[in-house]
Amino acid sequence: MTSIAKRLSSLNIKTDMSARFSRFSKFSLLLSFSVLVSGVSVADSEEQTTSTKAQIHSSHGIAMHGDLKYGKDFKHFDYANPDAPRGGKIRLATTGGFDSLNPFIIKGTPAAGLNRLGQGLLYDSLTTQSNDEPFSQYGSLAKTIIWPEDRSWVTFKLEPNAKFHDGEAIRSDDVKWTFETLVEKGHPLFASYYGNVTEVLTPDELTITFKFEDTTNKELALIIGQLPVLPKHYWQDKEFDKADLTVPVGNGPYKIKSIDPGRSIVYERVKDWWGKDKAVNKGQYNFDTIRYDYYRDDTVAIEALKADQFDVRVELSSKEWATAYEGPQFQDGRMVKKLIPHDNPTGMQAFVYNTRRKPFDDIKVREALGYLFDFEWTNKTLFYNQYTRASSFFNNSELGSSGLPQGEELEILNKYRDQLPEQLFTQEFNVPKTDGSGNIRSNMRKAISLLKEAGWRLDKGKLLDKNNKQMEFEIMIVSPSFERVVLPFQKNLRRIGIEAEIRLVDVQQFIKRFQSFDFDVMVGTFGQSSSPGNEQRDYWHSSQADNKGSRNTIGIKNPVIDELIELVIQAPSRESLVARTRALDRVLLWNHYVIPQWHFPAYRVIYWDKFDFPKDVKTHYFSTDTWWSKDTSIEK
Repeated sequence: MTSIAKRLSSLNIKTDMSARFSRFSKFSLLLSFSVLVSGVSVADSEEQTTSTKAQIHSSHGIAMHGDLKYGKDFKHFDYANPDAPRGGKIRLATTGGFDSLNPFIIKGTPAAGLNRLGQGLLYDSLTTQSNDEPFSQYGSLAKTIIWPEDRSWVTFKLEPNAKFHDGEAIRSDDVKWTFETLVEKGHPLFASYYGNVTEVLTPDELTITFKFEDTTNKELALIIGQLPVLPKHYWQDKEFDKADLTVPVGNGPYKIKSIDPGRSIVYERVKDWWGKDKAVNKGQYNFDTIRYDYYRDDTVAIEALKADQFDVRVELSSKEWATAYEGPQFQDGRMVKKLIPHDNPTGMQAFVYNTRRKPFDDIKVREALGYLFDFEWTNKTLFYNQYTRASSFFNNSELGSSGLPQGEELEILNKYRDQLPEQLFTQEFNVPKTDGSGNIRSNMRKAISLLKEAGWRLDKGKLLDKNNKQMEFEIMIVSPSFERVVLPFQKNLRRIGIEAEIRLVDVQQFIKRFQSFDFDVMVGTFGQSSSPGNEQRDYWHSSQADNKGSRNTIGIKNPVIDELIELVIQAPSRESLVARTRALDRVLLWNHYVIPQWHFPAYRVIYWDKFDFPKDVKTHYFSTDTWWSKDTSIEK
C-alpha cells in the first residue's frame, strides 16, 4: 500500500481491493514512468500530438468529453476582453467574519477571496477551467498536459518561468508536496476529491506524473489539474493545519495587502505576475486592488451598498430584489440593477435532514414532513412569484431526472430494482403541491397518514411515538431574512403536533455546526456543475457520512447511491454521464433526504456604474474577474 493509501485508510476510506468500488488499494501499473513517456516527445511545444502506438496525448488542454473549444494558439477566452484596462479598484462585501488565511484546512473560517480548491486570488493551479464549456481544463502553471487514451495517469510539464510571490521558482517538488500535504493534513474533501491517486512521480524539476488506481475515473486527469500549488520552502517549517492570520506566500494574480481581522481583507494585483500574459488569464484580474468588507448581516450590507460603501452585490433574496433597490441613485443611473439569465445547473436548496438522528432516519417521516412546506403560498406571499420549485438535485439542466426512467437510465436502475422503491419505476417524482391559499388540510392528512405508518400517533394535539414522546427538533438557519420562510413551516408542523424550534446562528457557528453534523434540520445548498463527477462522493458517498467536514451533511449511507456515484465518475461519454446522473438524481429524490425549496435561473446583480465588462457573453459562473474600471487607461 502506498503512503497515500495508508493515510487515507486512516481517514475511514476503504482500501479493500476486493470491494467493487475500491477507492484506494495496493496498486501497480504495468508500465514504468519511463516507458509511459517514451512514446511521445514531451518538449515544450504546446502542439497537440497523439502517438498511434501508445495512444498518448500531449496538449495545451484536456476536455472531459469531446474536443476542446480553444485550439493550441488561442489568445484569450471568448468571455474576456484582452484589451481591458488594468487599474482602479473594486470593493466587494460578505457577511460574518474570518479568522484564518489558510482555506485548505478544516479549522477556522477562511477570509473571502481564498478558494479552498485554489483558483482564487492568492493561488494559481496547474490548470484553469474555461467558463464557457461543460468541463475543459487548460494549462496555467502547467505548460503541457500528457495522458494516455485510457487516462490511467496524467503528466504535467510546468512553465519554466513560473514563480511564487517571493521570487522562488515553482517546481515539481512543490506540486508533489502540496498534493501529499492536502491529502494528509488538509480538509477532508481533498482525500475524497483526489480519491483514486495511487502514486506521484517527479522525474525532473518541471515534470510531475499522477498515477491512478484504474482507468474508470476519466475525470481525475482533469481535477488533478485543479490542484493549487503551494510553496514547499515556505511551509516546511510551519504547522500547516494551524488556522491563523499569518499572511502566506502565494503564486496567483493577487497577494494580500492588508487585513483587519474579522472585518476586511485587501488584495493587491501582482503587476509582475509571471502568468499575466498567458491566454487563460488575458483580460482577467484587471483591478489593482480588491477589497472585501464584512457586515453583520445582509440588511446592513444592502444599506452599505446603497451608501456607496462597496460596489457590487449579487442579491439572493427576492424580497430585497423587489423592494430594496430604489432611490435617486437608481433613477439617475449611478446604480444599475441587472438581471443576468443563465442556463447553469442550480443544484438543490432545501431543508436538509440529518439522517444520523431520529426521527430522520425513517424515510416515512422524511416524506411526511415534506407535505407541510407550502411552497406555493410562500412564493406568492413572500417571493413575488419569482421562484420555481426545486424538483431535482440538478435543477435547470439536462442532468435532472424527470418523467419515468427510460433508456440507459432505466437499464442502470433495473440492476438495483430490489433495493429501490417500486414507485421510482411507476410514478414520476413530484414534490407536494398546494393551491397557494394557505389551506393545506389535504397535505396535512397525507402527512399524518405517513407518520402513522412510521409508528407515530396524534394525541391531544401532540404527535407522539410509542414511548409517548413528542416529536421535537430544531431548524438551524444562518440568515435572519430566512425566518419569514421558516415561521409558516413551523406553524404547519405545530398544527399536527410537532414542536420545531427555529435556531438562528451566526456564520462561524453555522459552519462549525454543519461541519460537525451538529444539527437536526438546516437550510442548506448542494451546488452542481455542468459536469458532475468526483465531488459527488463528498456529497453522498457512505465513506463521507461520518467524516466530519465533508459535504455529506445528510449522513447518507446507501450502497446503491455509492455505486451510482462511481458510475457517474466513470461515464465514458456525455450521453452516458447524463443518463447516469439522472439515475443518481432519481434515487436521491425518492429517498426524501431533503425538502426541496426553490431555484432561480438568473443572477440578480446590483452595482455602481463604475465598471465595464464584456457584453453578450454566456458563462457557467458569474464573476467580476473579467470586469474593469471605467476611470483608468490601458496599462502598457
